[in-house]
Amino acid sequence: MKMQACSTSFYLLLFFLLLVTIISSSEVQSCKPSGKIKGKKLPHGHATLRTTLSVATNAVLTINSFEKGGDGGAESECDNKYHSDDTPVVVLSTG
Repeated sequence: MKMQACSTSFYLLLFFLLLVTIISSSEVQSCKPSGKIKGKKLPHGHATLRTTLSVATNAVLTINSFEKGGDGGAESECDNKYHSDDTPVVVLSTG
């Protein structure tokens, strides 16, 4: 009976450790770039760039919420407004 209790405890501990490992590894996945995005030139007056960009400028694409209470934290800098997550917003981050 004592051996069976130890065996059950061992398997429960093993299951718990496996579960923690699976959960933590699924949340800590690294970014793996899968390609490049070619941009289009916007009509005059639609964008203001603060830095000089070239065809070799590296950038990071992230998916954030621009809704009030979302992970963005505040209104967007370009127009000081919140935007619905149903409206695609593209932001270039170079640093």
